[in-house]
Amino acid sequence: MGGKLPPTMRVLHIYRTYFPETQGGAQESIRQLCLATQTLGVDNTIFALAHQPEPPALGLPEGRLVRAKSWMEIASCDIGAWSAIQRCRAAAAQSDIIQIHYPWPFADLMLPWIRSHKQPVLVTYISDIVRQNDFGLGQLYAPLRRQLLGAAKHIVASSPNYEKSSEVLQQYSHKLSCIPHCMGPAPQVSDASVAHWRARFGTEFFLFVGVLRYYKGLDFLLEAAPHVRAPIVIVGEGPEGDRLRQIAQRNGLTNVHFVGALNDEHKNALIQICRAVVFPSHLRSEAFGMTLLEGARVGRPLISCEIGTGTTWINIDGETGLVVPPADGTALAYAMEKLRQDSALCARLGEGAQRRWEQLFTPQVVGQSYFDLYSDLHGGRTSPAQGAKLG
Repeated sequence: MGGKLPPTMRVLHIYRTYFPETQGGAQESIRQLCLATQTLGVDNTIFALAHQPEPPALGLPEGRLVRAKSWMEIASCDIGAWSAIQRCRAAAAQSDIIQIHYPWPFADLMLPWIRSHKQPVLVTYISDIVRQNDFGLGQLYAPLRRQLLGAAKHIVASSPNYEKSSEVLQQYSHKLSCIPHCMGPAPQVSDASVAHWRARFGTEFFLFVGVLRYYKGLDFLLEAAPHVRAPIVIVGEGPEGDRLRQIAQRNGLTNVHFVGALNDEHKNALIQICRAVVFPSHLRSEAFGMTLLEGARVGRPLISCEIGTGTTWINIDGETGLVVPPADGTALAYAMEKLRQDSALCARLGEGAQRRWEQLFTPQVVGQSYFDLYSDLHGGRTSPAQGAKLG
């Protein structure tokens, strides 16, 4: 399959929150997907909730953003009022395909009300529900999940690892394929930004970038820090930020530097000059790892944990970086020290990371795969599998 879609091919993406109000890997994956398919003629609209949804519609480079009020949040699930359903229905009425980025239970509730002309439903399965299962919420949600996944014409997992390790996805293998998230080429950063961070940290530091959440494994990064003879720079903010800073201060971790949330210019400058990107997420809530792609595209070696998700589909041990057991500060410190001491290894792994990004995770590769899938769905076929089995 090839060519461009007609300008009237319209896809509505539904996810609980979006830029500019919230930041995160899921939001970035949607943004990158919209940019990738836009070049093939896809007209993308994103529907999300926001605490401050004014203006209710925004024109963004990747497409049109439609927002409604988030009235409450329960177990990381934003919930809107009837007006949110009405606004989403209006956006859906102008779409040819409805793409739900799972999980968001409120989207599952909205679905029967918004399909005014029975558009095909595509589910991008970002991750299992993990933490909420500890409180029994997963069982309560199961019937609604079955309704959504049963109604979907097709389901996309973001990596073969997740496809194989998710008990939920195994039930839908007849309409399941794998298309990864993508990341465009790194933007140019100014010499001034590079010089600023090089003066502060040099070029031998290890870099973490992400929202400071419970599943990011940062406790174990702090546990590793005393055994690493290099700076460790942590970019981002989040609910765990204050607690983690207190641990670093209490333990005298002078080589750990929290620099807060940074704009893309400064974040990309740090990625380009770091020794390696370290991504210690230790729970399956980390389904993919967009930060790993940010490091790979500029040839940085990667360090991640084996948690059965997309992190170790991006990062292949010994080829693109090093993979260690989860929740193991000692193993994490050993991997960091190994890269600190071996510049040749860093260069080889960095080249491997960039090569893998070029093969599997560019907008051209991923955008074409989704283009083929959209084309099949729009044509009415019920078992689209082209573009799916990326190895």
